[in-house]
Amino acid sequence: MSYDLIVIGTGPGGYVCAIRAAQLGLKTAVVEKRKTHGGTCLNVGCIPSKALLHASEMFEQAGHDLPALGVKVGKPQLDLPAMMKHKDDTVAANVTGVGFLLKKNKIDAFHGVGFIEAPGKVRVTGEDGKVQTLDTKAIVIATGSDVATPPGVPVAFDEKTIVSSTGAIALEKAPATMVVIGAGVIGLELGSVWRRVGAQVTVVEYLDRILPGMDGEVAKQFQRLMEKQGVKFLLSSKVTKVEKAKGGASVTFEPVAGGEPTTLTAEVVLVATGRRPYTDGLGLEQAGVALDRGRVVIDNHFQTSVPGIFAIGDVVRGPMLAHKAEDEGVAVAELLAGKAGHVNYDVIPGVVYTMPEVASVGKTEEELKAEGVAYAVGKFPFTANGRARAMRQSDGFVKVLADANTDRVLGVHMIGAGVGEMIHEAAVLMEFGGSSEDLARTCHAHPTMSEAVKEAAMGVEKRSIHI
Repeated sequence: MSYDLIVIGTGPGGYVCAIRAAQLGLKTAVVEKRKTHGGTCLNVGCIPSKALLHASEMFEQAGHDLPALGVKVGKPQLDLPAMMKHKDDTVAANVTGVGFLLKKNKIDAFHGVGFIEAPGKVRVTGEDGKVQTLDTKAIVIATGSDVATPPGVPVAFDEKTIVSSTGAIALEKAPATMVVIGAGVIGLELGSVWRRVGAQVTVVEYLDRILPGMDGEVAKQFQRLMEKQGVKFLLSSKVTKVEKAKGGASVTFEPVAGGEPTTLTAEVVLVATGRRPYTDGLGLEQAGVALDRGRVVIDNHFQTSVPGIFAIGDVVRGPMLAHKAEDEGVAVAELLAGKAGHVNYDVIPGVVYTMPEVASVGKTEEELKAEGVAYAVGKFPFTANGRARAMRQSDGFVKVLADANTDRVLGVHMIGAGVGEMIHEAAVLMEFGGSSEDLARTCHAHPTMSEAVKEAAMGVEKRSIHI
């Protein structure tokens, strides 16, 4: 079998790359070690976690928010098996859909472990041990990432009491107590799921803040809102041991600045200290593909140190986000087809799908200060937004950062209900190099939550109307 392109991995980056290549006339194949397509994101990551986030949010609304709206339903009862079925059904629909799209685009799918024997040759070893070698003009590595653990701390996952994100979306009962190691996106999302259905959640974080990398002001308000919901945070805490204990598991930690250790015990300990590029068993070293701290080194056209071998997504530099991988997949397919593929890394939105949500695109205030860029700030709170009041969702605000000299928007940061959908008008504006005035003079429907974005843009010139 000979192909123009073989993509190893069918997560969001891989399957999107394959489909775009096929659209452009390249004979394409994919290699996937799972029985289903979609990678971590669709199988055990983004999609199932969002299904549980939504379901648990509905559970909490039924118990706490509906009476204030005049809706009496009584005390809700948790049916965890039904909630998990909703999650599993959502996953099945998505992975089946990817399989359909690959067939529709006449892409050959090989299930097994891929190994790069040499440039232009991919060996596939199936579950039954059957081995076949495929020839190709180009190879794209899109193998994603795997769970990372705290540096120097051995962790024995049993996915029952000591769990990664994979186990945290498949618990058989709601724990009474949960310790989350890591105050990043994964830990806060999954911690919030189990907090809503009854767990007492404590988050242990090495840094002195939550949501590292996001705007500091947003992170501070988000922490206050999470604490108001009952989540406890232990910041500046270095984890030194994670082990099974009577009734669950224990976490031992000590102050980063030095001090006596503390041990917490919980029914479930979730280790959510990030992810690492997954490049195991691909034969990269033998093939001569250069790595830097575990990540595949690529040039501006996604090519590795070996001609004909490319890489995208979590295995390369940049944020570990599914949509970033998708855009890279499209770009490399277009480059291979002789077109001008490109990714604008300055305009990649990020979202935390809690309630309220956090959304961000572009530079934070901290980054602009570090770079010495003069900027102006416009902010608008949802407490002053009519639609937010009507929905009883007035927590949070929108912040617009614009260049003090040119007024070009450099970053937009939001915390509030549904801001994961609202961030994209900012992304479009920034993609076209728009100014805060462009956004401020764009008519927004009333009453909508999105009016807060316009008002924040108006605030850059201190002319917001409703505050």
